Amino acid sequence: MTAEIKKIKELVKSIRPFFVSRERIEVREKGTADFVTQMDIRVQETVQEGLKKLFPDIQFMGEERDNSDIDFNKPVWILDPIDGTTNFIHGYCHSTLSLALCADKKIVMGFVYQPYTEELFFAQEGKGAWLNEEPIHVSGVRELEKSLVAIGTSPWKHELAEQNFELFKRIFLCCSDIRRTGSAALDLAYVACGRTEAFVERDLKPWDFAAGCLLVKEAGGTVTDYRGEDIAVTSPAHIVAGNGCIGELLLKEILSKFY
Repeated sequence: MTAEIKKIKELVKSIRPFFVSRERIEVREKGTADFVTQMDIRVQETVQEGLKKLFPDIQFMGEERDNSDIDFNKPVWILDPIDGTTNFIHGYCHSTLSLALCADKKIVMGFVYQPYTEELFFAQEGKGAWLNEEPIHVSGVRELEKSLVAIGTSPWKHELAEQNFELFKRIFLCCSDIRRTGSAALDLAYVACGRTEAFVERDLKPWDFAAGCLLVKEAGGTVTDYRGEDIAVTSPAHIVAGNGCIGELLLKEILSKFY
C-alpha cells in the first residue's frame, strides 16, 4: 500500500492551486452560514477523478454531492474538498482538504492538507500519525487550566448559539485560553500534533471529522461524543477530541454537568 499512499498524497497536494488561485470566487449559499464555491466543486471533482483512477472499486462520498447511494458496509472515501469554506471566501487562510478511507464502518486512513502552509497530516490505523513525514503525538499537558482548547460554533445552526456560547464560557473560565479556526479538520489535526489540547464542536458531518479523528487517535489522543460515547462515522456527531487527559477532564468537569 506504500506506493498507493504516495500517489494519494500527491493527489491531495495537487489541489493547492485551487486554494491559492487569484480567480474571483463565486459563492452560493446552501443554508444558514453554509456556503459552496466553484473551487469546492473543482477540488472535489479533481480528487474524485484521481481516486477513481487509483481505486476504481471504492465508493466516493463528498460534501458537494448526493450521498444517498453510499453503502457503509463497503469501503468508501470520505472527502471535504474545502473544510473552512467561509474562511476561504474571506481570504482567511485556515482552510483544509480532508480525506478519509472508511472500511467496515471505521476510518483506516486519513489525510488533512493545509495548502497555505503546505502541511500534510496523515494517519493510518494502527501505524501512527505524521506531519510531512515526521511522527506526531498529542501534547503532554495534564491540567485543564494550562490547556489550549479549540472550539467550533456550529454556525449553520444558530438555534444552538445560546447553549454553545454558555459552554464556551465555562470552558474558557477553566482553561488557559480558547481558539476558533473555522475548520474542524484543522482543529483535530492541531490536537494530534500537540498545538492544542482539545477540541469541541456540535453536529459535525462525517466529512468534517473522519480524517481528523483518526489523526488524534493515532497520535495518542481520544475522541468521543459529548456524552463520552464512541463516534459513528456513518452519521453527524458532537465531537470531543483530546490529548488523552484534557478531553476526559472536559467531559467530567464541564460537559457532564452541562448536558
